[in-house]
Amino acid sequence: MCWVAFDRAVKMVESNGVEGPVDRWRALRERIHADVCARGYSERRGCFVQSYGSEELDGSLLLIPLVGFLPAEDPRVRRTVEAIQRELTVDGLVQRYLTHESVDGLPAGEGVFLACSFWLADSLCLQGRREEARALFERLLGLANDVGLLSEEYDPSAQRSLGNFPQAFSHISLVNTALNLSAAAKPAEQRAGHKAA
Repeated sequence: MCWVAFDRAVKMVESNGVEGPVDRWRALRERIHADVCARGYSERRGCFVQSYGSEELDGSLLLIPLVGFLPAEDPRVRRTVEAIQRELTVDGLVQRYLTHESVDGLPAGEGVFLACSFWLADSLCLQGRREEARALFERLLGLANDVGLLSEEYDPSAQRSLGNFPQAFSHISLVNTALNLSAAAKPAEQRAGHKAA
């Protein structure tokens, strides 16, 4: 997200005539990008990881193509999405990370994060896997309560909402995914600066 901050600052100067030290911001953006690609990627695993020196996954890695850090077609991004689908999903829904292997002190067994699951749908959409993305989106819509509200997390085993309720982050993600799957302008494509596959 530090890269995103400098990338958007550069774009504000380039597109909107906002004043700022754009050469410095460009240099910082490139330095951060190179550092994350070098130290946030595990050659051993063949995917991006939760933090420097870690071999663990994190659902927030799904934001890499959504914010335009790397294209969705990049092999590193594809392998990261595949690893998350393989290792961080419970019944097809995405956990933020494995709490039993994390350093945050939370107990194991946390629910899946709905925002991360919407980000997976967005990533699949950008990779041209629209049918999978739409199926996941429709499944997520089915997790809303009787008035259409979503929680922060969901427990697939108990089939119940967990965490903060209602959760704005889940709803923002729902709206973005709906737009990404529609024929209208797609937020992920706009932020990434390219069209979906």
